[in-house]
Amino acid sequence: MSARSKARKRALDVLYESEVRGLPVGGTLADRVADNDPPVNEFTVALVEGVSEHIDQIDDLLGAHSVGWTLDRMPAVDRNILRIGTYELLFDEQVPDVVAVSEAVSLARDLSTDESPAFVNGLLARLLQLKPTLGV
Repeated sequence: MSARSKARKRALDVLYESEVRGLPVGGTLADRVADNDPPVNEFTVALVEGVSEHIDQIDDLLGAHSVGWTLDRMPAVDRNILRIGTYELLFDEQVPDVVAVSEAVSLARDLSTDESPAFVNGLLARLLQLKPTLGV
């Protein structure tokens, strides 16, 4: 697993933990950085902060383009994988679009249900298709 893939997994851990604990998006980031066990690298921090900064727009897009699933009905792992993928796809110009989608699908394959990779791939592919018209 590449360093960036590990950083994405760590970002997912932080986002998931924050949600489970009822904290704001990324609310556990400062604690994880302070604990430094395992270490939190700069890319993880950038992902969590980026998702947090754009959470309203990300969640609106996911809710609007998810067929048959509201954000509340999605498993928390899938919801946070999609948040990271959407952030990278739409707001992080350093990450190629295909990498953002591929990494999100990989996380879903490793950490969620059998149906999750196809769901994540389909929703992010739809956002990629709409990207030129989204104005972000």
